[in-house]
Amino acid sequence: MNTHTATKPPAPRTGRGRFRSALISTAGHCKIACGFCFRADRAHGYLPLPLYTRSLSRLKEAGAEEICLTGGEPAHHPKLRQLVRLAHQFGMPVSVVTSARAPEDVERLEEVAHLLANVTVSADSAAAMKLGRTHRSAATGIATLDKLSATRGRILHVTYWQLTDAECRALHNLVAEAKAEVQFSPVMLDEADRTRAGWSLPDYLDQQSQDTALLGTHFRLTSRFHRHIQDLQALHREPPGRRRCQGPSLYVSAGGEIRRCPYGTASVSVTVPRATIRDFLNAEPQEWTTPSCAAICRAEPPPASSP
Repeated sequence: MNTHTATKPPAPRTGRGRFRSALISTAGHCKIACGFCFRADRAHGYLPLPLYTRSLSRLKEAGAEEICLTGGEPAHHPKLRQLVRLAHQFGMPVSVVTSARAPEDVERLEEVAHLLANVTVSADSAAAMKLGRTHRSAATGIATLDKLSATRGRILHVTYWQLTDAECRALHNLVAEAKAEVQFSPVMLDEADRTRAGWSLPDYLDQQSQDTALLGTHFRLTSRFHRHIQDLQALHREPPGRRRCQGPSLYVSAGGEIRRCPYGTASVSVTVPRATIRDFLNAEPQEWTTPSCAAICRAEPPPASSP
């Protein structure tokens, strides 16, 4: 247990509206296997429909107004259409975060595109692809978005590292032509990852700042985005265990466990009595905020950057 002194967090809110949304893992595995994947759980199998239905019911009771399907890779789920339709039956808009590039995965998403509030396709800069051993280029991400034109909101989410001016210019042209929204996140490297890559913390943060500044010459980065980057850098510099998790989103694993944080150890099964779930959600959070979880669970909507 961390022994660092922490500021006492504000008393947790109770009642409906406290948790506005939920991230639901549809699978514990992913065939794409990105090197710096944020995936909190790694196991085989898909989220069963009965467990998913119960999860939606409990999330609705907790005040969640919308859900986002993630993974693993949600397009791998053989019953993706049913997952989306069930959420609509509970009156909850559905979003999807995907790395889908394979034709069969994209086709599965096409079948539900008109039912989605928005779809976010993940992509990586050239150096990020090399670092993470991925093949998620911005160009192939845009190709996936082009197939999902029936979706109301289409977002390309780019994880960036060691950007070049030419790359930023090409990316600007891509998203402008596709008329898609673009969001950015820096590559997140913890101490072990930085050591393997030969980066000291000051050098890593300096590269991150250089990349962000370069993005700003090609895209209108919001003030919220800049605050988010500053907050991430502050978390890297702080000793662990300084901030309690205060995120407004819940996480549901592919095994049907509700957590306050995807990376948290405290959880409650959706199969236990309602009172037990309510007590769990109303209890003071036990999770500490880290750069990795802050990158995926923000206290406000993801920072957007538009061309």
